[in-house]
Amino acid sequence: MIRTFRLVLKMALPAAAALTLAGCLSLGGKPPPTLFSFTPAQAEPAGQTTSGTSQGAIVVLEPESDQRLSVNRVLVTVDESNVAYLKKAQWVARPARLFQNLVAETIRARSSRLVFTDAEASTSGAMRLAGRLLDAGYDAQSQSVIVRYDAIRESAGNQVSTRRFEAREPVAKPDPKLIGPALNRVANQVASDVAGWVG
Repeated sequence: MIRTFRLVLKMALPAAAALTLAGCLSLGGKPPPTLFSFTPAQAEPAGQTTSGTSQGAIVVLEPESDQRLSVNRVLVTVDESNVAYLKKAQWVARPARLFQNLVAETIRARSSRLVFTDAEASTSGAMRLAGRLLDAGYDAQSQSVIVRYDAIRESAGNQVSTRRFEAREPVAKPDPKLIGPALNRVANQVASDVAGWVG
C-alpha cells in the first residue's frame, strides 16, 4: 500500500507543477507593459450609507464614442485626419466604460444622491446623465493629454441640458509613464466638473 501511495504521489507532483506553471503563463498575446485605468481622486468612503427616492437619484449611462475610442488601445491624435495608438500601453477596458465609472464614483463622493450606472438600475423618475466621449488620449500637435466629453442631462419632465467639458495637461513626449498619470488627472478634472454641474 505504501508503494502504491508513493507511485501516485510521484505521478501527481509533476502534474501539479504543470498546473501551477500554466497559471503563470498567458496563452494569448503578450500583454503590454502598461495598462491604463481611471482612478477616482474622490471616492465614497467604505461603509457610508446613502438612501433616497428614485426622483432624487441619478443614472450615469456609458458615453457613446466613435470607433477611435471603441478599443482598448490608447489614442494618439497625430493631426486633424490621422490617428495612431500608443506603443506598449492599453486601457484595461474601453475608455468610455472607465469614464462612466469614474463619473459615477465622483458624483457619489460629492453628493448625497443615489447614483446608479445603466447596468445597475432601471429606476424611473431619476435624472439621467448620458453623452459622448469625444477624446481621451494624447494630442501630438499640442503635446498634451486631453479628455473631452459632451454631457446630456435629462431631468424630470423631460428637461434636457447639454454641456461640453474638457481638460488638458501638457506632456512633452508620448511616454506611457507620463501619459497614464496625466490622463487620470485630466479625467478626474472633467468628472469633478460634471459632478458639480449635475448637482
